[in-house]
Amino acid sequence: MMGTVPRTERVEEVVIVGGGIAGLATALALNRVGKSCLILERWHELRESGAALSLLPNAWRALHALGIAHKLIPNYRIVQSGRVTNLETGSVQTRSFPDSSDGEENGARIVHRKALLEALAEEIPQEAIRFSSKLASIRTEAGPDSSSITVLQLEDGEIMKAKVVIGCDGLYSVVAQWLGLAQPRDSGRSAVRGLAVFPEGHGLKREAQQFLFANRRAGLIPLNDHDAYWFISHPTTPKVKELGRHPEHIQREVLLNLAVDLPLEFKQMIEHSVPSSLTWDPLMFRTPWDIVLGRAHRGCVTVAGDAFHPTTPDLAQGGCIALEDAVVLARCLAHAESPKEVEESLGRYVAERRWRAAAVVAASYFSGWVQQASAGVWTRPLRLVRDFLFYRFIFTWIARLTLFDCGTLPKVG
Repeated sequence: MMGTVPRTERVEEVVIVGGGIAGLATALALNRVGKSCLILERWHELRESGAALSLLPNAWRALHALGIAHKLIPNYRIVQSGRVTNLETGSVQTRSFPDSSDGEENGARIVHRKALLEALAEEIPQEAIRFSSKLASIRTEAGPDSSSITVLQLEDGEIMKAKVVIGCDGLYSVVAQWLGLAQPRDSGRSAVRGLAVFPEGHGLKREAQQFLFANRRAGLIPLNDHDAYWFISHPTTPKVKELGRHPEHIQREVLLNLAVDLPLEFKQMIEHSVPSSLTWDPLMFRTPWDIVLGRAHRGCVTVAGDAFHPTTPDLAQGGCIALEDAVVLARCLAHAESPKEVEESLGRYVAERRWRAAAVVAASYFSGWVQQASAGVWTRPLRLVRDFLFYRFIFTWIARLTLFDCGTLPKVG
């Protein structure tokens, strides 16, 4: 009779579940304040979901606190303004991004997601990231000093114990589910996105272009002189699930149907897209009241980034507030030593972050809802708000959320 293979156990001070932006930034922030971490990443390598992301002033302040902003700033152009063209009426409106009080170094930029991940990972010891380590379940047990220890079981059967667990495992977080946070909701909209590359240069101005047509919204923003990011958001259709992650099918469907009314310049961006950069996904979010009222920490377990507050991308804040989370969480934990101090510190972190995150999620959802107002009698008032009030007045007020300063990290030791 064959015996069962014994399972190994590990005990760690801090385990971070997920090696995306939130996980790497959190690990780096904790390292900066003297806390060692182990990151469990489900994939076999750093995986960039999406080709590019917007980093606005609040994100750059967090990156300065983490000590890596200087790695990225020289490689990307500041986006100074925006232009919104209504293709149905021909009207064009301009908008300016809110000025950062600390100069151009914190100006809005679009960066390669891979570049951000690599900049974060370079500052973290290689042995601190474990790939091909997918979390299956969580439970707690009493420790030797009557404190609570979190037990993590991986899909390969390995069992790991940790004093502190931080879930940075994204939209469908196992950690968030264990905590009891409500499942993310579907906004009813989807977005197709890509990165266009022009070796000889694209010739675009340093501005964000946006096009409104029917019930869709498209955007085009340069990263540098050669690369540009584009997106089209629209009401979700069965096509989104059918096409999945097939780049050639996505590109053909977008050119033949979704982008047929867009200017030639935009279609050229789609044609020059890097196949691996093309994604087409539903836009999900956690409701503001679930963020404010939900249980985001239990004992020495909490969540950050999309595991805490997934948001629609209409204010380009998903990655930005994940970076804020990392700095605030490390600052709260910097001087915590005992289990009681850790638990209290995580409580302070959640209390500080939940209202800020809820405000961003609500503003982002509202922004997308107004801008993508469809034709019809019932939506006519909303379209009037968009065309005559939103870009002139409301957007300027909402955009001030991107000027948030998460503060600095304390010096320890």
